[in-house]
Amino acid sequence: MDGIHDVGGLDGFGPVKAPPTEPVFATEWERRALRVTMATFLGLDVGGAPFRHSIERMDPGHYLTSSYYEHWLTGIATLLVEAGNVTSSELDRRAGGRVPLSRADRGTPPGPAETDHLEPQFSPGDRVRVREWHPTGHTRAPRYVQGKRGVVVRLDGPANLPDFEAHGGRRVLDPTYSVRFSAEELWGEAGDEHASMHVDLWERYLVDDA
Repeated sequence: MDGIHDVGGLDGFGPVKAPPTEPVFATEWERRALRVTMATFLGLDVGGAPFRHSIERMDPGHYLTSSYYEHWLTGIATLLVEAGNVTSSELDRRAGGRVPLSRADRGTPPGPAETDHLEPQFSPGDRVRVREWHPTGHTRAPRYVQGKRGVVVRLDGPANLPDFEAHGGRRVLDPTYSVRFSAEELWGEAGDEHASMHVDLWERYLVDDA
């Protein structure tokens, strides 16, 4: 989906400042947030795709002004409320204040026609283009590569397509590839003519550009 979470490859956000001695957990509540997340994964039997999408659905203002593990807590709280394990009012009462939740899931569950695709359409050396589209649900095709042309450099085999897994839980396999893009293709004049980037993409994101 289009959203404030999809800012990879964009200018204007400044450098990522990561101190070399940064601890895994800055405070104890972050360690507890990780534990709650893992317990929720097991209890609800959810994977990474529904969890990522629960964070993507956060209000943009809240997303930008909250920390990494606050994103996790918002996503997990949202999944628990949506699954009927707890109500929003119960969370507010236990927390002693409002617990923000993400917006409603507008994605589409996989239909019966969506089945596993195991045989790859492309091979190393093939020229491909990334589909340019704006789904309302989850996708792992970064916005900055959509519509761009690249070359397949590696076939990685079938993997669960998160676009479907995020909505309804059913897992659908799709071939995956490592695709090389020139920096100029991705960023125009700002791209180094000698540089390139490799992006892992599912086959359903790609079309033949021969």
